[in-house]
Amino acid sequence: MEDHPRHSSAPWEFLDRFRGEFFPDRWPTLPQLFRVTTARYPDRSCFTTYDPQRVTLTYREAYATILGLAEALRARGLGVGDRVAITGKNSPEWAVAYLATLCAGGVVVPIDYQLHDAEIETLVRASGARTLCVDAERHGTLSPTEVHTVFSLAPDRDSYVFDVARDHAPADWGDERPPEAPVSRSGDELAAILYTSGTTGHPKGVMLTHNNFVSDCFLAQANLNIHHTDVFYALLPIHHSYSMLAVFIESFSVGAETVFGKRMAVTQIMHDLRTAGVTMFLGVPLLFNKLIAGIMRGIREKGPLVYGLIRTLMVVSGMVKKITGINPGKRLFHSVLEKASLSTVRICISGGGPLAPSVFRQYNQLGIDFVQGYGLTETSPILTLNPTDHYKETSVGRVLPELDMRILEPDHRGAGEIVVKGPMVMQGYYDMPEETAEVFTEDGFFRTGDVGYLDAEHYLYLTGRAKNLIVSEGGKNVYPEEIENAFQLYEEIDQILVRGYQANPHDRVELIEALVHPNGDFFAAGAPGAASDGSAAAPEDIRARVDEIVAEVNRQLLPYQRISRVELLDEAMEMTSTKKIKRNTVA
Repeated sequence: MEDHPRHSSAPWEFLDRFRGEFFPDRWPTLPQLFRVTTARYPDRSCFTTYDPQRVTLTYREAYATILGLAEALRARGLGVGDRVAITGKNSPEWAVAYLATLCAGGVVVPIDYQLHDAEIETLVRASGARTLCVDAERHGTLSPTEVHTVFSLAPDRDSYVFDVARDHAPADWGDERPPEAPVSRSGDELAAILYTSGTTGHPKGVMLTHNNFVSDCFLAQANLNIHHTDVFYALLPIHHSYSMLAVFIESFSVGAETVFGKRMAVTQIMHDLRTAGVTMFLGVPLLFNKLIAGIMRGIREKGPLVYGLIRTLMVVSGMVKKITGINPGKRLFHSVLEKASLSTVRICISGGGPLAPSVFRQYNQLGIDFVQGYGLTETSPILTLNPTDHYKETSVGRVLPELDMRILEPDHRGAGEIVVKGPMVMQGYYDMPEETAEVFTEDGFFRTGDVGYLDAEHYLYLTGRAKNLIVSEGGKNVYPEEIENAFQLYEEIDQILVRGYQANPHDRVELIEALVHPNGDFFAAGAPGAASDGSAAAPEDIRARVDEIVAEVNRQLLPYQRISRVELLDEAMEMTSTKKIKRNTVA
């Protein structure tokens, strides 16, 4: 058995030792990859939960459980290529159901657990799934007529996957080699259908193969070093392509441990990070904004002298790290990181939306290797990733190997629509040939719908979504995402959406407005934004502060980018599972 992976020129070079015996092609399928990792690290922790005590499955135990459920699925009539819908909160049971479906030769249809029952049933019906795996609390409420078999992801039902706390499956390998999966499939066959509407549009079923996932998993590692000793934190919904690939699949590809987070509350997150000793922390901008705001608020409360000293040290630390590669921040700010439960974190990765460079910079100044990535569900999803040893704060990362990325019709600064061709690009939208044809160019490039530009080192810089473009007076192009990013560090603002409007319906020129939902917690009684007597801030005071913030940001923007109208919202805007505002639902 292998304790330490040998040094190689490519992170996937170790696969050569298993090719021909465990799998035949360049890349293994997902079940074949899990079998390879189980052979390498059978007794390392694989899937872990704290509920409330630590319960874990080793790779040996997880693989035996996966194969057992795969046999049960086949005994219930699951055939090669049949769909299995899975919906539930993040858990080891979810992961086992996912991999068991693939081992049985099926296709996984992961569905957002936050959707209403009727919406879930619609997606189950659209995918043609005949088997459903669902959390116990919705086991009795979800009953699509097309489904023949329902498995529960918890033990209080008649038919359930397994209970991680009590059902550790025995694994008797006579020759210490993991058994083969019951069904062998080709890497170019369908592995999953991921339904996504993004922030706009009608849900589409993105068809991704085993090769799409596995190639993206390993090619991303060309820009990021991960190890079997790492502990990944599965906090974001694992049905989403970002968390599915960058946490779940990346983790088991190298023999690392996945810890499943229960809820996205700061106190719970800090508990899990500290207790589990998390080293790989992946999240979305909203989450990282809240964490850094809390850290900086704690420093500010120590008084202006201490705050000024620490901020100066942070700037120096960041410069040293950037210039020399030496990271003094971990030692300088150990107590700060310890208090924030981030002292064990080796790398933070932000995805799912743009992150303000100032946030990126502050984490790196504190000694955490903090990077950004970019991708879409249709690209498995990772297309670019910032290397920790050569990161650029305003970039979403360097283009992955074997990916051809081009910019269509670039403007004066080189920005245009981003199109890509590579092994991670989807096969198309399920049962939607016309929609599929629309997103591919004549020469086979996928149109991302995003606008950006590349520098000389092939790092990508995003400016916004093509469909959100605002055309200002004088014909200037304004991307609302660039303006929204400027508000990320203001705790007073919970949500902001920037869009164009026409003051004169006969004039095609657009002005710019901002819809703002203030942060109620910030302005509550006893909170930082409360009135001078400690009571909750009055509506007119909240309005005045928001207007003040907009004026501050406007001074940093070019004249044609400035916000001319602000509307305060009483209710929060609807968001996706990765905390992006659904623009198409905003009136």
